[in-house]
Amino acid sequence: MSSSTADQGQRKSRILSILQTKSRHAELALLLALLLSCSSPTAPNDANDAELDATQHDVDDELDATPDDDERDLETELELFDFEFDTKDGDELEADDFMDGSDEQQQLDTTDQHDEELIEPTLCWVGSYQGVCEDPSGCPLGLSPAIGFCEDNACCFDAAGDPNIGQSCSVNALTGTCLPTTDCIGEHRASPGFCPGPSSIQCCTPSNASTSCDPLQHPQPNLGLAPAPGTGGCPEGMLRIDDFCVDRFEAALIELHDDQSSSPWSPFHNPGTRRVRAVSIEGAIPQGYISGAQAASACAEAGKRLCSDNEWLRACQGAQGWTFPYGNSRQPGLCNDARSPHPVVELFGSNEPWIWNELDNACINQLPESLARTGQHPQCVSQDGAFDLMGNLHEWTADPEGTFRGGFYVDTIVNGDGCLYRTGAHSFGYWDYSTGFRCCSTP
Repeated sequence: MSSSTADQGQRKSRILSILQTKSRHAELALLLALLLSCSSPTAPNDANDAELDATQHDVDDELDATPDDDERDLETELELFDFEFDTKDGDELEADDFMDGSDEQQQLDTTDQHDEELIEPTLCWVGSYQGVCEDPSGCPLGLSPAIGFCEDNACCFDAAGDPNIGQSCSVNALTGTCLPTTDCIGEHRASPGFCPGPSSIQCCTPSNASTSCDPLQHPQPNLGLAPAPGTGGCPEGMLRIDDFCVDRFEAALIELHDDQSSSPWSPFHNPGTRRVRAVSIEGAIPQGYISGAQAASACAEAGKRLCSDNEWLRACQGAQGWTFPYGNSRQPGLCNDARSPHPVVELFGSNEPWIWNELDNACINQLPESLARTGQHPQCVSQDGAFDLMGNLHEWTADPEGTFRGGFYVDTIVNGDGCLYRTGAHSFGYWDYSTGFRCCSTP
């Protein structure tokens, strides 16, 4: 076989492969194969001519029934084949010679896309930190995203090696960035108590941002927080009162994993059957959405227990038996105890009865001005130094019949004033967004 014959055979095989790949119809591929098998590097005889004409007629019929895009592709390839069939001894044209306008446009589009990739990034400033505007999830390694400093994206900036700066934070469901207060500028607001490090580093959130919440997400607002040492011989996060210890703050949860590691549990979700340990930490979002039985188990994992009714009342009322943690007269605003409108009504935008079947929705406690971080109301403190015993969250006690005390951020009046607020209408296994707890122990 001559080199010309071999080259033509390889050429035809390549064309067949292209056609079979582009064609949606197996029948058409077979017809094209027959068309190729009839070809020869020398002139065809009369019998081949007749068979070729019949085959070409079948191909034309098939093309008439083929969608427009396929038809255009196949007609281009058939044109290439017909030209090669009539070409003698090496006067062939390459497929590139048949490039149509759409192929040329595709090359132009590819060039334009490449040029776009070379466009200089948009620079931005986060106070004194320079950065570039990028999608928040696409910040280069080592850079931190700050929200609200670019028109549509985040400003990815270098925190200059300070581990406290650039961390993500959240204030009442608003996502922000931990920054020095001097760098939280423009239409931003700095909120203390939401970031690690010195008090000069606060959670910087856009002041005009709209909130959105996905109840299936598990935000982690307590990452990086740790309990302080205990006082009077008590475990960490606790203080001594008479002959027992009590958590200074309403409890958050740490999930315990099978590999002996641990991580914060999202305080907006019920832990179910997971192993969780109670922790008392300043500046944390405390755990709502928890039953009395689950709270008792979490205290036990920490080597503690739920407070008895008497212990809880002593911690709230102080040695003098006050009605409120701060005295005998109600002082509005000292505690997180009187939110209006009701958060469930606000979340669902309705007063219909069905909304009261949705008290497990994780977004309720993420509404602005709803559940507060522990210690965020510094004057809501007992004589002994325990915070938020009135308002913020109901707190389970050890009553196995089901009792929680102190009211929550909507009401501290209906079932008693302040420390005397008591709800006993639910079983020990009940939970909703408003139920929380703290632990006690024996020193």
